[in-house]
Amino acid sequence: MPSAPGGPRLLLRRLREIMAEPVGAQDRLDKIVTQIAANMVAEVCSVYVMRGDGVLELFATEGLNREAVHLTIMRSGEGLVGLIASTAEPLALSDAQSHPSFSYKPETGEEIYHAFLGVPLLRAGNTLGVLVVQNRTYRIYTEEEVEALQTTAMVVAEMLATGELQALAPVDTGIALRRPVYQKGVALADGVGLGHVVLHEPRVVVKNLIAENIEAELQRLDSAIAEVRLSIDELIERGDVAHHGEHREVLETFRMFAHDQGWLRRMREAVTSGLTAEAAVERVQSDNRARMLRQTDPYLRERLHDLDDLANRLLHRLVGRNLVVERKHLPENAILVARSMGPAALLDYDRSRLRGLVLEEGGPTSHIAIVARALGIPAVGEVSNATSLTEQGDAIIVDGAAGDVQIRPNPDVEAAYAEKARLRARRQEQYLKLRDVPSVTKDGVEITLQINAGLVVDLPHLDETGAAGVGLFRTELQFMIAERMPSASEQQALYSTVFAEAGGRPVTFRTLDIGGDKILPYMQSVEEENPALGWRAIRIGLDRPGLLRAQVRALLKAAAGRPLKIMFPMVATCDEFERAKQIVEREKAHLANHGHPLPSDLKLGVMLEVPSLLFQLEEICESADFISLGTNDLMQFLFASDRENRRVADRFDPLSAPMLRALNMVAEQAQATGCVATVCGEIGGRPLEAMALIGLGFRSLSMSPASIGPVKAMLLEMNVAELSALIREELKNAGGGETLRPKLAHFAETRGIPV
Repeated sequence: MPSAPGGPRLLLRRLREIMAEPVGAQDRLDKIVTQIAANMVAEVCSVYVMRGDGVLELFATEGLNREAVHLTIMRSGEGLVGLIASTAEPLALSDAQSHPSFSYKPETGEEIYHAFLGVPLLRAGNTLGVLVVQNRTYRIYTEEEVEALQTTAMVVAEMLATGELQALAPVDTGIALRRPVYQKGVALADGVGLGHVVLHEPRVVVKNLIAENIEAELQRLDSAIAEVRLSIDELIERGDVAHHGEHREVLETFRMFAHDQGWLRRMREAVTSGLTAEAAVERVQSDNRARMLRQTDPYLRERLHDLDDLANRLLHRLVGRNLVVERKHLPENAILVARSMGPAALLDYDRSRLRGLVLEEGGPTSHIAIVARALGIPAVGEVSNATSLTEQGDAIIVDGAAGDVQIRPNPDVEAAYAEKARLRARRQEQYLKLRDVPSVTKDGVEITLQINAGLVVDLPHLDETGAAGVGLFRTELQFMIAERMPSASEQQALYSTVFAEAGGRPVTFRTLDIGGDKILPYMQSVEEENPALGWRAIRIGLDRPGLLRAQVRALLKAAAGRPLKIMFPMVATCDEFERAKQIVEREKAHLANHGHPLPSDLKLGVMLEVPSLLFQLEEICESADFISLGTNDLMQFLFASDRENRRVADRFDPLSAPMLRALNMVAEQAQATGCVATVCGEIGGRPLEAMALIGLGFRSLSMSPASIGPVKAMLLEMNVAELSALIREELKNAGGGETLRPKLAHFAETRGIPV
């Protein structure tokens, strides 16, 4: 059996020399196939490139008829080449023509060749083409030869990735790597963003592919693996895994993969064939991705994320880079693409340059979605494989209303979205004209519209929208973006600034709402099976009264002569509220004894988000000065439907009869006892849902600043008495979990109410 002269290492060195030559793309590719054929002792070497339309085109060949170049094409799945592209697996045959998938292309003249070896050209698990060698004899290719051709294919794939071959492809299709891609996700935050991709956790771009010293590369690989294993062991043993945004089971999976001997063996084999340590990691992970992306089992696809994360850690170790990216300095028009991220990570970025957000995970009621809406950043979630489909700097469009993502869009698509963005801007201008129009319905019912906020930069929206005040100020955002616990004086300074920026308009401060998915990096985390139902919000405040006392004291000092409204989150019983009130009273007495000026008026309220309060409504409405409905949590607890779980997050409708009946109970009890009731959950900012809330009797809504205009435009056209009668009648007759959405939408449509 013939052996390759010099082996794969010599071939890789010669390929590197060819890549450096100042020649055209076609000449370079022709030289590459000639060199591979000679090294593999093959009569034929051919490169098929995947075009943007999914067709494989012969781009270069040594041994076949040269006139077939750019003429021979195959669909994915057609012939042996198409089979390799569709499966992303190598294929070695001693007699290609006897294989059932063999497809004869007469223009190539390949009928005289029998032995066939083909491997996919992979990058980040995506198939860019196929590399083939053929021999006249009925020979069997060894595992070493298959491995050598796969290693060579990685170098060719990197050439494709540079875009150098784009000019050789048909103008209307281009090559697959640079082809336009449309992805459908779930709308998280309204708006249209046009810009360029910034990966939240950028992949290491492996530039040095070919090893100079195999032994040294093996040592580098072993050292990096040992460091990653040690770092994972330390994270698990310390017990503060939540500090790193990872759950223990994920790290345990990492540890399992990091000690997998098959994974290590494949990387070592790749190094032995002539690749650098980082190129070997990239090649093995690209193979893993290609196989696992073709799996339908959701568990196996989830494991792909774990392998990606592990490979990313290993690559960062090898190149000596930290996993934390520089987030303060973004390019203009940045569209952030991430697998998942928390609200604190988003707040790390320079928002003046951020035009959009694309996530592989995260539903409409997740906290990252809430923060994106608060910041006015168009966002789309549940976009499958987004981080692999995009490259740093790619053109991308995010349509946060439709849930659409356009990657590397065609010029006509880009122009259409640019026009959509202009139309939206004009619509916003129309909403601005409503800024000073009183929020009064057609039949004279006055509705108070307020904004939700969490940072000082949110407060200019008060003037922009004409909002009556801040119905929810999320104080935890200050804690989440800080590197250490904010001191009492730092908290007081923020609250004083908020009062000043609000210009006399009321502000409702919610005390620290942490726990669940909102973890402070400098606090010891607690391992919980169900963190959303666990130690969070007021429960932490009551168990760690020093934390709550410091915040309450800062709020009281900052108010000094001004009215102050404090709201406690996650209250489940009246007793919890009474205990929180006692802490406030003690702090108030302490400040008075020391001569500090007190608020001119102090009102204490609860955030109604735990269903148990629905059965203590009379007591809580008599005890609290006001209540504010957190409909996001109330709904997830009411239906036992985790809002972070994509399988059930959209299973239940907030306009269903059970939810509306619960809301109606609150509205009626608040009215009967004279307790002010506000809705500050997300449904208050959606025109159709806001219309229903007004019909139920709520007269105060708080929402993201971008929602003020659409909600005001809606309420100016509605008749409350007519709608209330409809809702009462429908709730009386609704059965089971029936939703009133279609009937409410019909009501709005027939009366010209914009929803």
